[in-house]
Amino acid sequence: MEKPKIHPYIPIFIGVISVSLSAIFVKLANAEAGVIAFYRMLFSVLIMAPLFFLKYTNEIKKLRIRDWLFSSVAGVFLAFHFILWFESLNFTSVASSTVLVALQPLFAFLGTYFFFKEKITLKTILAGAIAIAGSILISWGDFKLSGTAFFGDMLALVACVLVTAYFLFGQDVRKRLSLVTYTMIVYAVSTITLFVYVLINGESFGPYSNMDWIWFIVLAIVPNLLGHTLFNWSIKYVSTNVVSIAILFEPIGAAILALLIFKEYLIATQIIGGVIVLVGILLFVVDEKKIFNFFSKKA
Repeated sequence: MEKPKIHPYIPIFIGVISVSLSAIFVKLANAEAGVIAFYRMLFSVLIMAPLFFLKYTNEIKKLRIRDWLFSSVAGVFLAFHFILWFESLNFTSVASSTVLVALQPLFAFLGTYFFFKEKITLKTILAGAIAIAGSILISWGDFKLSGTAFFGDMLALVACVLVTAYFLFGQDVRKRLSLVTYTMIVYAVSTITLFVYVLINGESFGPYSNMDWIWFIVLAIVPNLLGHTLFNWSIKYVSTNVVSIAILFEPIGAAILALLIFKEYLIATQIIGGVIVLVGILLFVVDEKKIFNFFSKKA
């Protein structure tokens, strides 16, 4: 595998900051979930199109059937991830929704376990149990708060499963395709999927206010082109688990912004449950051998 010109963690860090703003932009836009997702992907494709058609169309001829299949499946998973996650923000808080979507590392592990035969350890089981306990506490507290909040939590969990599947399929294809070609195919498939969904669901493509159009475009530029595209670049050099781990920091920034912008105050179960989820996922990703070696060298 070729060595990247910059360390993969740098684009991943920028990507995390970018996607942390996603839930805020979605809440600010006055449109239905499918429509917001559709315009987010459509504008992303339109922005990328000139670069793709100028320099990367020759790669299309080299695509195998497996590449087309995996890229298309990834695009469909991404589309429905956005639909369900955006919809969840209509029912539950930004904090609860983003924390539950941050459970990606656990779902990513299940995927790599079944598809790539990665080993399961006692630490993994313990970390998973802790994170699941935290998510149950969040959902229980939201259920007591309102039935709609609990419904939003369930939508966020399903959205988490879908985006993990999107990354898993992408990891396989990105090892053979350039970032621009892969992203263009996935985003185009996702856009078409969302267009069909909006039509079938009877949602309106417009008109919308000038501010709504601004939020649609900002969603395309910041979370997508700076966020997901950077993640797509990174999974050529690092595991899907690493990207999922980094996204763990998204709910922290999103919750702070939601508090400042929307005055979304957290209840005790959200705070405690969120902390438990983060502890569980951190336990899952910590390499205790590296930590032991680090402190041994310092000593």
